[in-house]
Amino acid sequence: MWVLARLGWKKTGSRGLSLAVLAVGFAPHIMNLTGVVWKDVHLAYALLAVFAITLTVRELSPDRVRTRWALLVLGVLFLAYAALVRKNAIPAVVPVFAMLVLAAWPAPGRRRWLAATGVFAAVVIAGSAGVSAATAPVPTRVYAVIPVDDLVHVLTPAQVRTAAEQAGASADVRDRLVAATVDCRRRNLTSDAYLQCYPHGRTFDVTYLDRHADVVVRMWAQQMPRHWKGYAEYRIRVFTKLLFQSNQVFWNGTHVNAGARLHPEVQKEPLNDTLRSALQNYVTGFARDLPMLFQGWFWLAVSLVLVLRRRWSGPYTRELRLLGASSLLYVLAYLPTAPESNYRYVYWPALSGTVALALVATAFVARRRAGEPDARAAVPSAGRASEAAQAGPREDAGVAV
Repeated sequence: MWVLARLGWKKTGSRGLSLAVLAVGFAPHIMNLTGVVWKDVHLAYALLAVFAITLTVRELSPDRVRTRWALLVLGVLFLAYAALVRKNAIPAVVPVFAMLVLAAWPAPGRRRWLAATGVFAAVVIAGSAGVSAATAPVPTRVYAVIPVDDLVHVLTPAQVRTAAEQAGASADVRDRLVAATVDCRRRNLTSDAYLQCYPHGRTFDVTYLDRHADVVVRMWAQQMPRHWKGYAEYRIRVFTKLLFQSNQVFWNGTHVNAGARLHPEVQKEPLNDTLRSALQNYVTGFARDLPMLFQGWFWLAVSLVLVLRRRWSGPYTRELRLLGASSLLYVLAYLPTAPESNYRYVYWPALSGTVALALVATAFVARRRAGEPDARAAVPSAGRASEAAQAGPREDAGVAV
């Protein structure tokens, strides 16, 4: 945000306008989750960093070759992190990657596009392999929660039992899926079946899905084409709830997870309840008075406007359209994958949309302050022209515009 504000200061010469860009970080729908260590938040700020790098590269003089390449490498690393931190981040990464390439080479040819794409793919693959080798992560295959949701909410309990038998599921998996279907229907829950309805026993086994993901995916592949109408209706239902009824707009930071219990030797700073309460009042007050800031439909509409408008005030028309495309694709990618209606799933569209609106507003105000003449005022009327001709030359004719 500081980099974007500094670029705005260089473009407009106005400290007030640059501070307005910086103030985006203190907006209630942005500040509410900034300090929360969630993959959605990391994805958003990694992509925002690439956006700031892109605009910086655009302003570099041609002789600063080393600086340009250093920033490009940094941008690729941020993009790779964004692509790896969330499995559904690729749709959002692609337009931002194009933005970075176009900043480096305004008119890249086919070979340069292929080379840049190959380098980016290689960095992502190498980064994934390197992180796995260095950390030995616990295999979870958490993506299987989406097929579980679809099976539980589209099929009846009897159909789930038959589908499990046809897919070769074990008796334990079959009975748990049936129990989850019955429980979700009884409690009228429309999403998040694996965490809310699926029986896990006394302890939650994080590797359970890894052991049974294949059979769950096989059940989904066999049943959803047969029940395509119910599948489409269910996915539209969850997607519209994500757009219009987002929850969890504030996270108070008091949750103690399993990692803290397993490692009590890690010292944690005590919470400042005064500041936490102030932030909570600030966020929840805006959520009450301006609820659209925390709802996906509003930022989906902003992204559509950014993409469809041909020209924006200021020098960043192409970048703003690509930023809107990133948000638009990211939101639409949740149509088949949304697990629940959580605001954090639209945090990147909210952040990018707010930054884009701030840049558009500052460019508009800067143009007005500069006194850009109106096109109609620049052309004198015929009557005024004839009056000037009849009056003859004047002493101040040399300074007339």
